[in-house]
Amino acid sequence: MQFGEHFIEELKARIRPSDVVGKHVKLKRQGREFAGLSPFTNEKTPSFFVNDEKGFYHCFSSGKHGDAISFLMEVEGLSFPEAVERLAIMAGMELPAADPKAEARAASNKKTISWIERSKEFFEKSLRREIGKDARTYLKGRGLTGEDCKRFGIGFAPDSFNALVDEMTQQGASVDRLVEAGMIIKPDDNRENKKPWDRFRNRIMFPITDARGRLIAFGGRAMEAGAKAKYLNSPETNIFHKGSVLYRYPEARKALHSPSNGARGLIVAEGYMDVIALVRAGFEHACAPLGTALTEDQLALLWRAGPEPTLCFDGDKAGLRAAFRSVERALPLLRPGQTLRFALMPEGQDPDDLIRTKGPTAMGQVLEKSVPLVDMLWRREVEREVLDSPEAKAGLKNRIFDALREISDEGVRDQYKTALLGRFDKEFGRPKWVPGNNKYGKKGSWGGKQKPTKSQQSKMQPEAQHAARERRLIGAVLEWPELLEAIDQTLFGLKFTSSACESIQNALLSYWQDTIAVDKRALLAHIENEGLAAAIKPFVRERNLAIAAMGGVDASWVKRQEIWLAEAQKLLGQENVHAARDETRGRLADTIRSEKADVLQRLSRAVGPKKS
Repeated sequence: MQFGEHFIEELKARIRPSDVVGKHVKLKRQGREFAGLSPFTNEKTPSFFVNDEKGFYHCFSSGKHGDAISFLMEVEGLSFPEAVERLAIMAGMELPAADPKAEARAASNKKTISWIERSKEFFEKSLRREIGKDARTYLKGRGLTGEDCKRFGIGFAPDSFNALVDEMTQQGASVDRLVEAGMIIKPDDNRENKKPWDRFRNRIMFPITDARGRLIAFGGRAMEAGAKAKYLNSPETNIFHKGSVLYRYPEARKALHSPSNGARGLIVAEGYMDVIALVRAGFEHACAPLGTALTEDQLALLWRAGPEPTLCFDGDKAGLRAAFRSVERALPLLRPGQTLRFALMPEGQDPDDLIRTKGPTAMGQVLEKSVPLVDMLWRREVEREVLDSPEAKAGLKNRIFDALREISDEGVRDQYKTALLGRFDKEFGRPKWVPGNNKYGKKGSWGGKQKPTKSQQSKMQPEAQHAARERRLIGAVLEWPELLEAIDQTLFGLKFTSSACESIQNALLSYWQDTIAVDKRALLAHIENEGLAAAIKPFVRERNLAIAAMGGVDASWVKRQEIWLAEAQKLLGQENVHAARDETRGRLADTIRSEKADVLQRLSRAVGPKKS
């Protein structure tokens, strides 16, 4: 919703910041201001001040400053529209309607929500009555008290087809409104002898609110052991969309922003009882999806509350599959400061089981051992097959690159590439480079063998065509350094006739010895640092020719790789390319890399941060 400047100014004029802040901070008047302990830091001496006349607060301990709107956004993690709406309700102001139809929908939704709230009251009363005795016994067996049921709004839907519909219609609800609320089911044929019936029967009821705290739906757990659906949610309605809601999200977000909570994100469990167990154990920033895998909308909600939510999954195969699905869903959405962590429960236990048997401390230890998303991604790819052959390891590397291409943010993708390829090399190693007489290893080789001789190369192509192809091969690597991941064995096995190409090849080799990932800026800085600034200029001038030769700007990474290798085959001939690959098998030695591991970091610092 869009709010005009006049509306915002009128809202600020009606709301005193001290009234808003006072709901979260104990304030004492000091002259024209109010003072209190900072809600953003744990302090013992007040350094937080509110000035109603000027309409702002200022926190000296954290440096935060703002008005009533920004205060709610900071303390409760609300979005700007949510904070404005909250304050408008306090001020008795009507929100501007986008259009008459939107205003009508809002009014209709408000009536629907009112009947959902009355249904909740009915379920809570049913739980306390004789008809809810078995449900109370079950909840008591799960460790919940009467106070817990009241705190979490838990109720009971009687084992009846008409208990709720009769109660609500007696209070004045229309059948159509109850259908709209998702509380009853109306027969399609509308025959007189077929009456509407209650959707929820013989189920323990859990209220579901939206991000604004409005009651919009229910989740019901079956009391009958043989029920077709153990858990049943309200149907999709005008106000309830299952994939856009998280159970207990408003309360969890508020708890996360409490000054005593040092977590960087919400805890995400798999079910209602898990969340309730976590909250009772002190982990009040817990929430859950509604029985399905996390959606993009739900991930957006999690990241709105904090940058690093932790997903809890059972430690069995099903739990791992669910974790891997979450990895797949999250990869395209990753941004700097926006990621996930994964906490795997002991096999056969969920948070509710663990807390009831071993207590909150055990749950805390599981959360402390949570792993970042990059680790779960690595595990997903490694566990797909037994890595006992070169072909299987090559398959793993291909899967890593497939996963990297799913990450849309370039900066995050580069960091994941560095981390994953580094782990690949650490796990499976690189063959050792046998150094020669100079820094470039001119007389060295992979495995101690020599490169093809000049006479072998000169016989294969006319001189001009040969030189142009050499420049294209080098130019393509300068334009797309990521090609090195696939063609390094071939590139460093070539013997260039052009001294300029040979010099750049040597510089590429020394760069590749010092890093496991590629960055164009760092590579060019390295080449210039080798005293080859002048030698690289001809390749810069022929940049467009190299791009065109490799399929153009729209060619895929795989296509460029294929074209590059085909050009290399033309340069040396099929037989010599195979020989060069045999001679250059593997990657640079870990020992060489460890000796020079800080080279790229120094170069990156010299180049400076990447411009957006």
